[in-house]
Amino acid sequence: MRSSFDLTPLYRSTVGFDRVFDLLDSMGKAETGGYPPYNIERLDENDYRITLAVAGFSEDELDVELHENTLTVTGSHQEDDEDRTFLYQGIAGRSFQRRFQLAEHVKVAGASLVNGLLNVELRREIPESAKPRKISIAGEKAGNVKVLKDADAA
Repeated sequence: MRSSFDLTPLYRSTVGFDRVFDLLDSMGKAETGGYPPYNIERLDENDYRITLAVAGFSEDELDVELHENTLTVTGSHQEDDEDRTFLYQGIAGRSFQRRFQLAEHVKVAGASLVNGLLNVELRREIPESAKPRKISIAGEKAGNVKVLKDADAA
């Protein structure tokens, strides 16, 4: 059973965090399926890797797509062996779609398929305008106020 949190008090004291609250609300609605299994690794401060076990899928049957901040990995088999009869089928070969929510400024650096593992390389690239900057404090004299311009921000 999923418990619901009321985020209304947070909306009163924050500005511009609507997307964060929407993500928190949607976390309880996450996918419950476990196929295909995957790992999420932090390689260093700005590099990450998502590895999915996609044994039996070729590069042509896999699709990696980034739309806004949602990474979607889709695998679909082309059913060309419909006349096959299995005595036992323990290898999952079904189609799948797995979604990952990426944080702001996280970009997909590339993807590779090696030994049945799909590796999606991610990199966090924070633009200069979003990095912390020092703001100078003016003295008490009215003529001493410095106004920051767009050129100063960069």
